[in-house]
Amino acid sequence: MHNVLLIVEYDGTAYHGFQTQPGLSTIQDELERAVFLITGERSRVSGAGRTDAGVHAVGQVVNFKSHSILAEQTLLRALNAVLPDDIAVKHCAVAGPEFHARFSAKSREYRYSIINREAPSALARAFAHHYRRRLDLDAMQDASCSLVGTRDYASFSRVGTTTTGTTRTVMSATWKREGDWLYFYIEANGFLPQMVRGIVGTLIWVGTGKIDARGFHEIMLARDRRLAGPTAPAKGLCFMSASY
Repeated sequence: MHNVLLIVEYDGTAYHGFQTQPGLSTIQDELERAVFLITGERSRVSGAGRTDAGVHAVGQVVNFKSHSILAEQTLLRALNAVLPDDIAVKHCAVAGPEFHARFSAKSREYRYSIINREAPSALARAFAHHYRRRLDLDAMQDASCSLVGTRDYASFSRVGTTTTGTTRTVMSATWKREGDWLYFYIEANGFLPQMVRGIVGTLIWVGTGKIDARGFHEIMLARDRRLAGPTAPAKGLCFMSASY
């Protein structure tokens, strides 16, 4: 029995997130279907990040158990041959028997993309949030500094989440501008449902002057989702990588 590790890239537009859901199309369903077609085995695929509906990935880490004797590159090519065009396996390797894509991960990194200009983008419309009003990136970065550390992020999580505990550790939270594009990179040991999108929606308030860095920090300390900004659209969010 081999423990197969894959690095997967996907356009999440057409899917209801990574994790399998009855009656809905998910990334996990497509990967498990592809594994079955190639190996004949009903293997459970585990992912490092359970991305929401419409969220993308360039470095999603997954693993599954298999008796297949196919070489790694042969398996990679075979899986890509049967996967839909919006999902691609970028790397395939055999991991140690104890490796688990989700539970072995020490941290995950996400990126949120914003096109900050008057005109929208026809080509990037499915991968970035278009925001017309000019955003103050320095103010947004200043407010983001308060995210770093071990905090309770309940103010930014999806309302009604059943996740046990809302405390996580954020290692870094950084904004970058490249022309009209703004990128928010955040790395943490784990994320609450819609946490990154809740953070971005509230930081947009900072960028427009509705609140300042102190106000952002007070919202975080309040642990009340009703006080924070709107949840930013899923299409701007991308799972970048996991560290082990």
